Amino acid sequence: MRSAWRTLDRGVITGIAAICLAVAMIGVSYGATAVTSGLPGWLPVLMSVAVVAGGSEFVFIGILTAGGGLVAAVLAGLLVNARHLPYGLSVPDVVGTGWRRLLGTHVMNDESVAMALAQPDRDRRRAAYWLCGLAVFAAWPLGAAIGAILGSVVPDPNAFGLDAVFPAVLFSLVIPALREPLTRTAALTGAAVAAVTTPFLGAGLPVLLALTAVLLVVRRAGRMPADADAHELDAERESAALAAGSAG
Repeated sequence: MRSAWRTLDRGVITGIAAICLAVAMIGVSYGATAVTSGLPGWLPVLMSVAVVAGGSEFVFIGILTAGGGLVAAVLAGLLVNARHLPYGLSVPDVVGTGWRRLLGTHVMNDESVAMALAQPDRDRRRAAYWLCGLAVFAAWPLGAAIGAILGSVVPDPNAFGLDAVFPAVLFSLVIPALREPLTRTAALTGAAVAAVTTPFLGAGLPVLLALTAVLLVVRRAGRMPADADAHELDAERESAALAAGSAG
């Protein structure tokens, strides 16, 4: 960790600190939402350590509290978290080897991958990835624990606007991606599928069906020329998955 501080410049470290503050605030919303929905306080804390994926955890909790089945909640969470597959392929040189690889893949998240890919060389990519990944790994459970305590003490923690934090963050992530026509089409298709199927299906299933909008990206990939930029294609897939899932 000490070498990471020496390798990275002040701007990167400041950015990681800001990310951790935002992650902790979202964690507070997550923990409070879970407890006020009737779930035990230890559940969001345990999941925040074992899963370390805010999007899939919110989806899982949301489906359970809406009356959906456990299978649908787990499948929806796994689908949302499937974006980590291309993430792992994009940063294979920074997660380490042996036991370090196990820890490195566990702390993989949107922010750590984005920070790593923004660095100009391998040493800085590795430093940014580990510093951001471990910092988020500490901030997320801390926020969830504070939220769980807050939810058990304050009758309505959503009165502070905590319930709006996560949707606002998702919205801010999706908006830039909607500049791409393919991603915009996937998001609108996912929203339409969810809206049409919600009155007829149980909680969680409309979200799963909305994610089928990602097939638009796969179909587009089959029509792309062989010399197309692979990085651009991966970015479109990841953006479409995030947009379709959020719209659902």
